[in-house]
Amino acid sequence: MSTTTRSTEPAILVLEDGTVARGTAYGARGATVGEIVFSTGMTGYQETLTDPSYHRQIVVMTAPHVGNTGINTDDPESHRIWVAGYVLRDPARRPSNWRATGSLDDDLAAQDVVSIAGVDTRFLTRHLRELGVMRAGIFSGEALVEDGVERDVADLVAEVKAAPPMAGADLAREVSTAETYTVEPAGDFAGAEPVATVVAVDLGIKAMTPARLAERGVRVHVVPQSATFDDVAALLPEDAPGGVFFSNGPGDPSAATAEIDLLREVLDRRIPFFGICFGNQLLGRALGYGTYKLGYGHRGINQPVLDRTTTKVEVTAHNHGFAVDAPVETVSTAPHDAERDDDVRYGRVIVSHVGLNDRVVEGLTALDLPAFSVQYHPEAAAGPHDSAYLFDRFVELMTTRQPVAVPDSALAALGGATSGEKEN
Repeated sequence: MSTTTRSTEPAILVLEDGTVARGTAYGARGATVGEIVFSTGMTGYQETLTDPSYHRQIVVMTAPHVGNTGINTDDPESHRIWVAGYVLRDPARRPSNWRATGSLDDDLAAQDVVSIAGVDTRFLTRHLRELGVMRAGIFSGEALVEDGVERDVADLVAEVKAAPPMAGADLAREVSTAETYTVEPAGDFAGAEPVATVVAVDLGIKAMTPARLAERGVRVHVVPQSATFDDVAALLPEDAPGGVFFSNGPGDPSAATAEIDLLREVLDRRIPFFGICFGNQLLGRALGYGTYKLGYGHRGINQPVLDRTTTKVEVTAHNHGFAVDAPVETVSTAPHDAERDDDVRYGRVIVSHVGLNDRVVEGLTALDLPAFSVQYHPEAAAGPHDSAYLFDRFVELMTTRQPVAVPDSALAALGGATSGEKEN
């Protein structure tokens, strides 16, 4: 594969606080705006680009050298690149990998993703860590020039500030599938009757999620974000294990009111539930907890998380800018219970997974109904795979239809009643 000639065309990255970073045009030429975030992953850039959770976000790569393995047809997590823009320090001049079918630069250009290279991404990362993520824009080509002169920075900042903020954004409908499709059991289970059936609500699902379930013998019906409870129930078996899954996705969980209502119907009927990322935030809101926007979020594949149900520390993949506001150090009762006037109760909940960098809620487990969720990505195709066991936990949940078994030691540490104390 031939060496790519490095562009010398100017490009400008402008943040809404007036910060300017100059570099060279990469990918498509033009203008793009979005929320600027940084990812600490050293590998897996193609999975990052095609993750629907990055919809309307400009991604800064903290790894200085990106693009050396090119792009291929095996690694995408969806049918297209979703990032609004891409910021690199030192892109590879030539891809070198036996699976490569093209270069990163060409693929970004083909999918009209305006990007910039030659930027001090270390400075940008420190800036965003100190001030928090914000809106930004990348400008190159004709979008950077007006009447033969480079546009004034003040005009570019004004264009950036006109972009909608991520807070309050309802975006799942923009990335969800339009039609229901089914992924059948695969691998050792190919051609066999499914061990369970899952209805996965696509809020920005990655291809690897149904694949991880299929390789465990699960039939997965992926349904649109607009699916109703009747749509979901019609796909669940009456006399065999089944459950509902909520995927990752972009936007503010507080704006996803229809999805929260659907999830409450699932919980009311004690249907086994598992949620990942956005799905974790929606479980939190369905149970009555709040959510809030993190200063700069967690994005990358090297985040340490403690699973209190196993006492193990996992290295995990993250991509989230919002988090659940739930008590981290105690067993709590789902706040939504106080809002209901019927006999339905969601009962006790624990924060079962905790981020060790900042004590952020990384997972919820209901103690009185079959539901749990994690904020991170156990399906991460680029790795790590420390959390793959969570799919086995979901299969067990659907099989037993009982709450996740939480060790007495974990409950005691949180001040909750153990199984022996409850029997008394």
